[in-house]
Amino acid sequence: MIELIPAIDIIGGKCVRLSQGDYESRKVYNENPLEVAKMLEAGGIRRLHLVDLDGAASAHIVNYRVLEKIATGTSLVVDFGGGVKSDEDLRIAFESGAQMVTGGSIAVRNPELFIRWIEKYGPERIILGADVKDRRVAVGGWKEESAVELFSFLDNYRRQGVSKVICTDISRDGMLQGPSLGLYKELLEHAPDLYLIASGGVSSVDDIYRLEENGVPAVVFGKALYEGRITLDDLSPLL
Repeated sequence: MIELIPAIDIIGGKCVRLSQGDYESRKVYNENPLEVAKMLEAGGIRRLHLVDLDGAASAHIVNYRVLEKIATGTSLVVDFGGGVKSDEDLRIAFESGAQMVTGGSIAVRNPELFIRWIEKYGPERIILGADVKDRRVAVGGWKEESAVELFSFLDNYRRQGVSKVICTDISRDGMLQGPSLGLYKELLEHAPDLYLIASGGVSSVDDIYRLEENGVPAVVFGKALYEGRITLDDLSPLL
């Protein structure tokens, strides 16, 4: 059964969604992310991907108080990402209640530090973030493309012990045009040992079933849920 991981993206303490990572496209869905998290929990969701978009675009974690409220106000397993760029950021994230932390930009810009985190906390708690545009890994809240090619990036970190990766196709994210099935199939064929968490483009529950049929272990989705294209009742057979 595919693991369902709704996303809550935070800007200014509010639940928002972007389109293709464009901060100017932000749409606020709820002023109170804890309210959204409680609604998800009541619907049977057990896992949450919480993204600090303010942190992703800055030099450090920003919305850790939101993380703290959700971690203490629900029993959701929270994977936190965005702005975790130092040992201090990681400490704050874990102390604020994150059970897992996703590192993307840091894994590109400071691989030595990211590898130390894997060694210290283990691959169950440190998830690799691979935000992709034209097979290149993007950094800095998706505002910059790096020269790092996706498959070599993944291969390097698999050798370092990484076992989980959230792979987001930026061109699909928030567009409700379907996930990048071709990319994910290619990734799974290339690295069948990876616990691949597909992210970006999910527009309906049928998209989730298609990912499951193609062997994708987990999926992150958000906008389709907030726009009413997917309901918690739709998801109940998968929970």
